[in-house]
Amino acid sequence: MNRARIYLRVAEKVVYRNRHRSVFAIRTYLNNATIASNTSPILIKPISRFCSSITEQESSLDSVTYDRVCTQTLDALYDYIEELTENATDLAGSDVAYGDGVLTVNLGPANGIYVINRQTPNKQIWLSSPTSGPKRFDYVSGGTDAGEWIYKHSGESLHQLLQLELGKIFKGQSVDFLQLPHSHN
Repeated sequence: MNRARIYLRVAEKVVYRNRHRSVFAIRTYLNNATIASNTSPILIKPISRFCSSITEQESSLDSVTYDRVCTQTLDALYDYIEELTENATDLAGSDVAYGDGVLTVNLGPANGIYVINRQTPNKQIWLSSPTSGPKRFDYVSGGTDAGEWIYKHSGESLHQLLQLELGKIFKGQSVDFLQLPHSHN
């Protein structure tokens, strides 16, 4: 019984450290750990199921809805940020590019490069920010079709984060990311 508790604690740590990885990656890790330590696979199998249930709970959005919502979000962000950079007078060398689900916003050497991209296998939008670092946003539906992209570790939405960070960069303009699709105030 003590051995089972130890394996459960190890599995919980593996899930926490690898929460961004797929169920397959976690199962592979656990199976390799079983082989390396000559541990009974009978104890690892339930732990593997425990890991998969945690990981699979995060993606309850169907593929068609994800694709539609993600495309609408990235298209709207591209159009809005493109407009902001065109109107900015103090951002020399800025550039906005969008293709194949990747939105790249280069705001010059002083402000860095933002990358916002779709992650279809995880049904997420990933943001790489020079200010706050990497974040992974899940779509959380608030009812029939209304929802927003939420970073589950802090509860902050993608649009709120962009409002905060890009609002400081485009300080000479009125910036309102919260009026874009799939962002709630």
